[in-house]
Amino acid sequence: MDTPDQPERRPLATRQLRASHAAARWVAGLGVTANAISVAGMFCGIAAGIALALTASVPEHARWLWFAGAALIQLRLLANMLDGMVAMETGTSSRVGELFNEAPDRVSDAATLIGLGYAAASVPVLGYVAACVALFVAYVRAIGKAAGAHQEFCGPMAKPQRMFFATLAALWCCAAPVAWQVIGPFSAPALVLWLIIIGGIATAVRRLVRIGRALQAA
Repeated sequence: MDTPDQPERRPLATRQLRASHAAARWVAGLGVTANAISVAGMFCGIAAGIALALTASVPEHARWLWFAGAALIQLRLLANMLDGMVAMETGTSSRVGELFNEAPDRVSDAATLIGLGYAAASVPVLGYVAACVALFVAYVRAIGKAAGAHQEFCGPMAKPQRMFFATLAALWCCAAPVAWQVIGPFSAPALVLWLIIIGGIATAVRRLVRIGRALQAA
């Protein structure tokens, strides 16, 4: 059950895995704080954006940079999972922890998506629009909670889905022949950004509807 000092958390199937709990206990045993993990995750998100953007300016190392971008996105998500689990493991859940959980996430989202916009054969403006949409989706969740509803984590393009598609684009560009990296009129990164934008708008609308219904029923 959530308490005033334990904010609602995004439901993740990976949190139920024994390996996840073992990892959380191991990290907690090292003395690493949940807030430090949150900040480390933010730097992974920023580094992912930089690696993705560098694929355009350092083409001779593009495949390694695509791989690095994908790996860093997943490290960011791992940190997002572990910070809350470590807080629970060590009994240090707090409202301040919620700030460390939310603010770095917004930086990570923006950095990664903008970086994907500047990636090889991508479209920078799509990266900025996708980042704005991602921020608005998170904002809708936050205002829903502030208004008295439960936090809405529903998709179809919540953070896990956004980062899944960004990772997929990076891995595709890492492994596929250059000729396969253009799908119809779009490059793979640009296509993924369009999916994130359209899916993000649908997600924001769906969350607003669900929040409105919850507040009316309260």
